[in-house]
Amino acid sequence: MNDVTIAVLTAGVSDPSSSRLLADRAAQRSADALGASDLSATFRSIDLSTIAVDIAQALVSGMPNRKVTAAIDALAESDAIIASTPVYKAGISGLFKSFADLLDNDLLIAKPVILAATGGTSRHAMVVDEQLRPLFAFLRAIPMPTSLYAAPEDWGSPDLGDRISRAAGELAIFLRNGTGPQIAQQNWGRHRHQFGGNAAGAPRSVDDVDFSTDLMRLAAGGERKQET
Repeated sequence: MNDVTIAVLTAGVSDPSSSRLLADRAAQRSADALGASDLSATFRSIDLSTIAVDIAQALVSGMPNRKVTAAIDALAESDAIIASTPVYKAGISGLFKSFADLLDNDLLIAKPVILAATGGTSRHAMVVDEQLRPLFAFLRAIPMPTSLYAAPEDWGSPDLGDRISRAAGELAIFLRNGTGPQIAQQNWGRHRHQFGGNAAGAPRSVDDVDFSTDLMRLAAGGERKQET
């Protein structure tokens, strides 16, 4: 049986956290769906509430410490992500967004993501697709078609369980087919990459820089290569 690694990223600060509960339910259904495809899953929990101060310090200093770096590395090394955030003031958690601001734009290329959020009212259900989906699309991850949202009245509803099962099934199909790594490998050279970034493969030395591009020639005082 093959093994995949799924990072469970949560930003709830209460104890118990409804955001963590929703993510855990999605993780369990994902494990079941993967098992049906002869895949086993290892889950890595990334609880942002435990490193909230470290995230704030990293934003100010621009230098993530060991705890924040470990969380970023866990995302980078995962095959998929389950991301769950509470909704505050009609928006995703500031803690969640602050952590996302620390990620290299190349870190999550083509990684499948289940998007999830919890809130105090069903009126905020579209926050997942209006805010989380564009965020992960910007990071070039691949959000699953089915997103999850749970208000207090949803926890006892079979509809929530059905949505979780759909999202988990979509993730399992994506992982079984190995689509993400193929896309990332094929398109890596077609993206612009942040120098010294925290994504694997990011250029980190002068040897990693392609000086033959039009931009680098212009920067060095040369002329743009004319097409024939």
